Amino acid sequence: MTNKDGMNYAPQGKPQPVVGRGDYIFAAMSLDHGHIYGMCNGLREAGATLKWVYDADADKVKRFLETYPEAQAAESEEQILQDAEVSLVAAAAIPSLRGPLGVKVMEHGKDYFTDKTPFTSLDQLEQARLTTASTGRKYAVYYSERLHTESGVYAGELIKEGAIGRVVQVLGLGPHRLNASSRPSWFFEKEKYGGILCDIGSHQIEQFLHYTGAKDAHINSARIANYNNHQYPELEDYGDASLTGDNGAAGYFRVDWLTPDGLSTWGDGRTVIMGTTGYIELRKYVDIARGGGGDQLYLVNAGGEKHMNLQGKVGYPYFGELILDCLNRTELAMTQEHTFKAAELCLIAQRDAIRIHNSER
Repeated sequence: MTNKDGMNYAPQGKPQPVVGRGDYIFAAMSLDHGHIYGMCNGLREAGATLKWVYDADADKVKRFLETYPEAQAAESEEQILQDAEVSLVAAAAIPSLRGPLGVKVMEHGKDYFTDKTPFTSLDQLEQARLTTASTGRKYAVYYSERLHTESGVYAGELIKEGAIGRVVQVLGLGPHRLNASSRPSWFFEKEKYGGILCDIGSHQIEQFLHYTGAKDAHINSARIANYNNHQYPELEDYGDASLTGDNGAAGYFRVDWLTPDGLSTWGDGRTVIMGTTGYIELRKYVDIARGGGGDQLYLVNAGGEKHMNLQGKVGYPYFGELILDCLNRTELAMTQEHTFKAAELCLIAQRDAIRIHNSER
């Protein structure tokens, strides 16, 4: 795993199997984004068995098989979709293709696990909603900035325990390193990647809903810009948004592709969660200039000030919960409505965003 490039950031945790080998079988396809490795790591650590992989690009399949030699290279998507043993398909397609692929997978009677952002249009979201309703299948999304960080997981547990009272505001910062030379061409085509608020903004909105307990939210304002990458006219390297939850909670987030070269990791992702009786700060990937690595949590409440280094101490329960949800048809890992609401709100923020035109000077 590299910490220099967010596209290939694939956390590895301790095995926490919830099923025995062969009891839950999945396949991987559409290897367009490196997050597929984090997705597969999480599923395998939770006990799932990886049977197939497919991508039209043979080099991507070769690299995948070097990491997961137990998988078999399928000859086509159909070979996977027609295999009755496969319960779930994990995929990291080009963003504009993720929704249609999910519909196809669910129509073949399988659950679907996609990288974020799960859709690039509200029409795709509506089609997925209709398909989950008609098939009873799951459309799960890898919102990794909460699900695959131990500080993000533990923050949710502290909030549930009442450590900071009622959550009234969430501040999210999601900077990423561009690494333009290593990006595929679709990354710079807005029709294919969806826009910055639709893409990496989806992490931030999902976290806001989860930590505040809001079921819905109103987008108060949103902005997008291209400040420093004018050679890629369709790229947005900055975005922010303000939102208010249906329970009154306030939210603001900023995302960007402006991480400086001197940072030791791909992005200084942070979240500050303010409650009525305390607050939490998460330094997810780096604690700058201190050498402690990521997954640092700071808690301040009536009990005082606390700092917790959570690396290797919490794990990633989402993946096991997802497997059990698929087997038992429950919704413990994440409800379908929450999954779709986070996607819907990021699409609305992207649609309604004001473009900062003087950023192009």
